[in-house]
Amino acid sequence: MVRNPTTRTGAAAGLTAGLSVFAALLLLMSGVLQTLEGLAVLFRGDFFAVGTDYAYRLPTTGYGIVHVLLGVLVLALGVGILQGVAWARQAAMVVVFVSAVANFLFIPYYPLWAILLVALHIAVIWALAGFDPRH
Repeated sequence: MVRNPTTRTGAAAGLTAGLSVFAALLLLMSGVLQTLEGLAVLFRGDFFAVGTDYAYRLPTTGYGIVHVLLGVLVLALGVGILQGVAWARQAAMVVVFVSAVANFLFIPYYPLWAILLVALHIAVIWALAGFDPRH
């Protein structure tokens, strides 16, 4: 009998399911944090300042809108993964990648917060990819 290498059974299936829940919870946390980041930028844009030498300078309002939209989308995908929506897993990996890039570009404005979100997004991508250390 030939076993399909993409089908996991036993402990591997449990690990994959656990990583999916882990990823969904990280998505929910990341979505909330990113939405709060975007709202902070929209309401207190004058708080965020960067030197004139930053190559990717956008108005803070633009960053705020992008972060709010991405945060809400990440939140929705986290809920979708918890509900078992089939396409949410792949969509979340793409959106989280874009969100990580957006936070990378935001590092000069608020480094600690942006780096925290980039790290969370890397963990989400790792968990959604279903990494199994035994393979």
